[in-house]
Amino acid sequence: MPRPYDFSSMTALICFEAAARNASFKAAAQEMNVTPAAVSHQIKALEQDLGCALFIRRHRGVELTERGAVLLVSLQRSFETISDTVSRLRDRPDAVDVTIRTTTAVSALWLTPKITAFWKIHPRITVSQIISDVAGASSRHDISIGYATPEGNGDDWREIFRDRILAYGTPRFARDHAIRGVRDLLTAPLVHMSDDRSGWTGWGDWFRELGLPQPSGRSFFVNNHMIALQAAEDDVGAVLGWEGLMTRAVQGGRLVALVPEGIPSPVAFSLRLNPRASAKARLFADWLVQSA
Repeated sequence: MPRPYDFSSMTALICFEAAARNASFKAAAQEMNVTPAAVSHQIKALEQDLGCALFIRRHRGVELTERGAVLLVSLQRSFETISDTVSRLRDRPDAVDVTIRTTTAVSALWLTPKITAFWKIHPRITVSQIISDVAGASSRHDISIGYATPEGNGDDWREIFRDRILAYGTPRFARDHAIRGVRDLLTAPLVHMSDDRSGWTGWGDWFRELGLPQPSGRSFFVNNHMIALQAAEDDVGAVLGWEGLMTRAVQGGRLVALVPEGIPSPVAFSLRLNPRASAKARLFADWLVQSA
């Protein structure tokens, strides 16, 4: 029975790709944990099978011929597709229909209740979250959600909501530090986000937008918004919060808006849809944007 694909030896093709990418049989051998002679043997067999030279052998390495360059491009495209598919299968179990990557704060304060509401409408669609507070952390997901400016790279970005940013603290904090107006916050203890990669708007930006000088009170620095909110609940200092993320804390009486002044958020909470996202993931994305 004839083979369905007109391939040379896959071992030989893999050896060729490694040697071509490294421009060295020796480097390819180290990468593949075999001897340089084994790599050379596989490539010679591949050249005999194809009936053409793929490399020009030099004293200090090898160079691709024109036909070798064509083969390398084709193999790398194919290997990238295979690698992406394998990674998606590893990171997305069969039981999960939609995988979302977001931060701890967005998950806990906003997204998880939304997923619960979605399940009431679509009980057969399973949703999984990948929680990461590290900007640019690699992971396989259908949707990413965060406090981010859409990148002009052709991806499908959708704005979810854009809130006002207010100063929050406990009622006790407001009493202890005599917070009666926005200027009182200039000398009050404040909880700051110390991780610039997070992109969260800080106190300096907040006061500047209100036409006020920089704060001079005691500062407490953290690199996680959930820890910042917890610190505020423990009366460590006032914290900045986005109205859409503060609903449960305010309704529960744990935190209150300390002053009526606020600023419009310069950045929106946005959703980025993976170009390879499934139909179920797109359904969830559409629902999420509409519900927000």
